Amino acid sequence: MGFIHRRTSKQTSKVKNLLGLALSRLAIARRPRLARKSISRGDVHQLLALGHLDRALHRVEHVIEEDNMLEAFSIIELYCNRLIEHAMQLDKPPECDDDIREAAAGIMFAAGWCGDLPELLFASTILANKFGGDFTMMAKEGNGIVNSVLVWKLSGNKRNMELKKKVVKEIADENNIHVDFSELHEMVEQDGSNNVHHHHHELSHEAIYQIDMDESSASDPGHSSPRNGDPCDISNSDGSNNGYSEQKVIYSVRTRR
Repeated sequence: MGFIHRRTSKQTSKVKNLLGLALSRLAIARRPRLARKSISRGDVHQLLALGHLDRALHRVEHVIEEDNMLEAFSIIELYCNRLIEHAMQLDKPPECDDDIREAAAGIMFAAGWCGDLPELLFASTILANKFGGDFTMMAKEGNGIVNSVLVWKLSGNKRNMELKKKVVKEIADENNIHVDFSELHEMVEQDGSNNVHHHHHELSHEAIYQIDMDESSASDPGHSSPRNGDPCDISNSDGSNNGYSEQKVIYSVRTRR
């Protein structure tokens, strides 16, 4: 039993060291994300000032992404410190209180989403051995005792339109810019009508091409008309195709359009 206890304590010490390294790396990883968030917010401000609401809504995705990761970093930092301070409980996982179990589950989940903190992967492996398969599976899936805020910040949909509107509105208010999202619906409807016009334009090209094919066949008595009404079939009446493959013909049709 003494040997088993020493082995467990060694693994716990390794987890503490890994989490300590993760804390050091976390402080470094924050800086570029803070810079990118600031730049992206500035871009959204400029786009709103120029009246480009649609582009601002697209650019704000970067603001949300960086902001979510920074908030996740704060939760991970809390969990790392909690597990380091109460590491002795990790020697007896079944007796861990809910705070320690939540911290361990949070580290396991975050390990799969935070490439900035590779130490979490190694710490997660040790924690998985301690807490068992069922606990580990639920933690990695973001279920059970895993903090729902952490799950959302790391795996949530940053392209959610309502969330994007909310953040854009916040940036607009900070800079005394009025935004009217009803204008966005008008732009979407206008874009939809343009797409319909473009579709009719493509159809007219196809019709013109078909007429050209028909006229070419009529003016050339040595060339038989396309069989079965297929404009891409240029085979002769004897079934030969003059050395051209059907794939090349289809390509030429698409290129002409």
